[in-house]
Amino acid sequence: MQEVIHIPAFPSPKSVWFQAARSWRNLQEPRGEEIKTTVVYPATEKHLQKYLRQEVHLIRETWEDYKSITLPFIQSQSFSIQWVYNILEKKAEADRIIHENPDPCDGFVLVPDLKWNQNQVCLLLLLVRGEAIGKRFGVPASQLRIYLHYQPSYYHLHVHFTALGYDAPGSSVERAHLLADVIDNLAMDSMYYQKRALTFALRADELLFKKFQEAGRV
Repeated sequence: MQEVIHIPAFPSPKSVWFQAARSWRNLQEPRGEEIKTTVVYPATEKHLQKYLRQEVHLIRETWEDYKSITLPFIQSQSFSIQWVYNILEKKAEADRIIHENPDPCDGFVLVPDLKWNQNQVCLLLLLVRGEAIGKRFGVPASQLRIYLHYQPSYYHLHVHFTALGYDAPGSSVERAHLLADVIDNLAMDSMYYQKRALTFALRADELLFKKFQEAGRV
């Protein structure tokens, strides 16, 4: 269990945003309590909205919805994923890489999520291989939750690995799709995801939600 504390700091809450998280296990121990703090500076309105409580709605997206609403929205937004390429090209976080496959077609990089301190295995959070994780952290494949997000937080294919015993944010049924299931579905029918609707949650303040509203789909 994890307690998350959000503290706006300094005269303007838009200046700095602190996010502190501490493990429930450590809260039970008078000594050795560990607090991880993330500082976002300068904090934009988008950063603030991310941590404020908002109404959440479930969207049932058909293939037609994807083509007429979601895809145009993605293409119209200037989502910057340069930080992803910086990691892939080892311009950033090179010292945090746990495993790398340099194959030009099937290659990938395995790096720990910034929210994880790499000490508490029960909180294992990794972004794009189970074998490497087992070798490095001693967690068997049967205790790994391996999944994709839809909608993702950024539009560059990435896989999440978390310890099964950790109730990871974003691992709920309305967002997480087990990688093994996705692979099986595509192996059964390469057009599988064009033939079925996908359900996902959107906050009321998200632009994509407003697009679905405008299209009369909510």
